[in-house]
Amino acid sequence: MSNGGPRAVLWDMDGTLLDSEKLWDVSLEALAQHLGGHLSHQGREAMVGSNMAQSLPILFNDLGLEFTPDDLTAAGQWLRMKTAELFDAGLEWRPGAQAALDMVAAAGMPMALVTNTERFLTERALGTLGRDRFTAIICGDEVTRGKPDPEPYAKAAAELGFAPGDCLAIEDSPTGTAVADAAGCSVLVVPCEVAVPEGRRRTQRVSLDGLTAEHLHDYWFRGQN
Repeated sequence: MSNGGPRAVLWDMDGTLLDSEKLWDVSLEALAQHLGGHLSHQGREAMVGSNMAQSLPILFNDLGLEFTPDDLTAAGQWLRMKTAELFDAGLEWRPGAQAALDMVAAAGMPMALVTNTERFLTERALGTLGRDRFTAIICGDEVTRGKPDPEPYAKAAAELGFAPGDCLAIEDSPTGTAVADAAGCSVLVVPCEVAVPEGRRRTQRVSLDGLTAEHLHDYWFRGQN
């Protein structure tokens, strides 16, 4: 384990770097209407930070609909294409995120993107984020067990050549934070849509605005003690 600070930074995407959770709000509600209902606030909140395989049963249950595996497959394809349409129309940065990426790069720390979003959609987001910023990109359909399992963060750290404890993860959701925590990362939490519980490995911050390399060292150190 590093004694001088984080060896790498592992970034979540939706709600952390990109203000894309609101686009998922639109596409999930559109799917709910396509299926003949409306998604409740509680149902949507339960999906934040989850992958499509977990979110679709939540949606069907929220609507009071029975479903088969074929129903989930069809709904997933509908949602995938609707969200792609929204991503292609333009993605906005979360406050301070672009400058924070530039700062980490200037500090010489390798970065990984760790997202529950499938590669099909992540590729669209990389045009905004900058593919070359990331040494590793872990997508939701490229792991055996996605978030809320710690595999994505463990895999990202391994691809960078470090242990999870050597890394600082930056997350916005309760699910993603719990995953990074369980993997052994120190976690900087910047909540977006949903409040995130406190925890030993976790430091909370209102936004990424003004984030410095010294902050990263401090947040990583706090998570190790």
